[in-house]
Amino acid sequence: MKPEITLYTTSWCPFCRRARALLTQKGVQWTEHDIEEDPAQRQAMVEASGRATVPQIFINGTHIGGSDDLLELDAKGGLDKLLAGEASAT
Repeated sequence: MKPEITLYTTSWCPFCRRARALLTQKGVQWTEHDIEEDPAQRQAMVEASGRATVPQIFINGTHIGGSDDLLELDAKGGLDKLLAGEASAT
């Protein structure tokens, strides 16, 4: 199963770059919404995540959180399982 990954980002955010780098390392693709270039996406992000900071990361419909949350999930071994469709993030 190919994971469905959505990132809400800005172009200048170092945490966004860090999240993209990890996902690139994992060899996965994602859909990215730059909330500065498309302001409607900012509202969609806040409604979906309850947060106003970037990045906000969703994998297979599950809100992962930000860059630190993604790296923590990876450090605990959960990211690979989630990307493979074997487990949920919760």
